Amino acid sequence: MVLRHAEVVAAATDPQTFSSRVTTRRAIPNSLDGDDHAAFRAVVDRYLTDERVAREEEQCRAHAAAIVDALPRGVTVKTIASVGTPYAVRSQCTWLGWPADLEDRLVEWIRDNHAASRSGDRDRTREVAERFDHIIRELLDLRRDDEAAADVTSELLRDTVDGRPLTTDEIVSVLRNWTAGDLGSLATSVGVLVHFLASTPEVQRQVRALVSHDDRAALDAAVEEILRIDDPFVSNRRIATRAVELGGEDIAEGGRVLLNWTAANRDPLVFGDPDRYDPVGNAADNLVFGAGPHVCPGRALTLMELRVMLEELLRRTTWIELAPDRPQVRETPPMGGWARVPIVLR
Repeated sequence: MVLRHAEVVAAATDPQTFSSRVTTRRAIPNSLDGDDHAAFRAVVDRYLTDERVAREEEQCRAHAAAIVDALPRGVTVKTIASVGTPYAVRSQCTWLGWPADLEDRLVEWIRDNHAASRSGDRDRTREVAERFDHIIRELLDLRRDDEAAADVTSELLRDTVDGRPLTTDEIVSVLRNWTAGDLGSLATSVGVLVHFLASTPEVQRQVRALVSHDDRAALDAAVEEILRIDDPFVSNRRIATRAVELGGEDIAEGGRVLLNWTAANRDPLVFGDPDRYDPVGNAADNLVFGAGPHVCPGRALTLMELRVMLEELLRRTTWIELAPDRPQVRETPPMGGWARVPIVLR
């Protein structure tokens, strides 16, 4: 396990030595290296440009506003179950052109996927993953019969890589990467952000001021800094392609390496006091979205989604506080963030 910031960055930025081909299951583009990764990353990046992300903001804002407006005031609210999860599912479904009646199945899948991850049972995890692939294949079958559809999923069905059409397995893998991970991650990130603001009144006041001044760049920086302090994106795996030394440790060829982003983002050699909120000073070293060729392609989309939710949540309330009658509960490793963040909205 690689814990220090310098060594995590060194491994993440050296794909020739630390390969992402850690599993026999081909995950696009996460498990690819070299030219293969570059070709598929170019496909993925086409759907996540700043221009395309900006087109999604209106629908994300509508979902966020509707969710916040429906929440009761003055009583305990479940942040992840009542805010993060429905927001993640609705925003993703609208972006991908998936039907609204899929929401209940996806919410159930997020719950089961979290439970499987906590259990550490590989058979259980595999079954949940295969169930998600089945959902995607059902949607692709529907899209193939709808020549007039113009959503992202339909666009993928017509897309190419290296001059040839994407295969069904490749499309499923791309959509799995966009949704299976992002649904849970977005919901968990909402929980982290809300917990931090509710438990740190001075920062909540600062962020509310940013919202009132519509300072979007500063809000993005605030989101990244809060996620650095309590990083829910815990780790990624790599495999050594040759014998190598990293941080004074000898790693054999074929050695398995776990890059711990959460630990690296709290390395006191880089950040001094890891709990100190400093969005400007810590920005250059922030690893929330990774580093190297596998840096998260969805960074712009995720930041927009989280910023919009914070804007609507703070504009539609006067204060957020932790619920006095129910405790907050951390997630169980290997997952990060919070399992439960009960709050009261004013």
